[in-house]
Amino acid sequence: MVSPAFRRVLLKLSGEALMGERDHGIDLATVDAIAAEILDVQKSALELAIVLGAGNIYRGIAAAAEGMDRATGDYMGMLATLLNSMALQDALERAGGKTRLMSALAASEVAEPYIRRRAIRHLEKGRVVIFAAGTGNPFFTTDTAAALRALEIGAEAILMAKNGVKGVYDGDPNSDPDAHFLPRLTYLEAIERGLKVMDTTALSLCMDNQLPIYVFELAAGNIKRVAAGERVGTIISNEEV
Repeated sequence: MVSPAFRRVLLKLSGEALMGERDHGIDLATVDAIAAEILDVQKSALELAIVLGAGNIYRGIAAAAEGMDRATGDYMGMLATLLNSMALQDALERAGGKTRLMSALAASEVAEPYIRRRAIRHLEKGRVVIFAAGTGNPFFTTDTAAALRALEIGAEAILMAKNGVKGVYDGDPNSDPDAHFLPRLTYLEAIERGLKVMDTTALSLCMDNQLPIYVFELAAGNIKRVAAGERVGTIISNEEV
């Protein structure tokens, strides 16, 4: 078994990662496949935490644009991440994994409250820890929640799995055929160039604390390859190209 390049990481998955071929919602076969790969990676003694987005269910910013109060929309988005997190937890446990779901919003019937020291203890005991409900505050994205939780638990990197793109480009590869793939970036370059990889708050948090971000395509085997230290996708750090 390949030894992991890290001791502890945080995996950021978009809500769209759970859709499969659907245009919204959750595809159970896709969730099961992701869960199987996560557990395969964890067998290498890697401590793994996860933050999920909610784009497959709800987007607060889009609702705000339609007239809904932004804070209300964001709270709805946080609850949507809880739904996604419960689906992934179920898939992980059906596959034989040990998990803990921790929520930044009170949901005691289905999740533990988020407590940093307890989360770290769960990781030390070999459990996959899923952080739901973002930061628990409106106006902060799940990207920011991922950066915050990664720093709180002492993760060595954020692994950011993307749908349909192999990493970061200097444009939108879906609409711009001339967009170029960027194998390495600094945090400042990503912020100044307005590249749509993470929001500015999340990038700033990572930059201030020198937390590297590995952006790669959510394809079979890629999570394991990145965890093993293989160069896949784009690395965002303080190091120049």
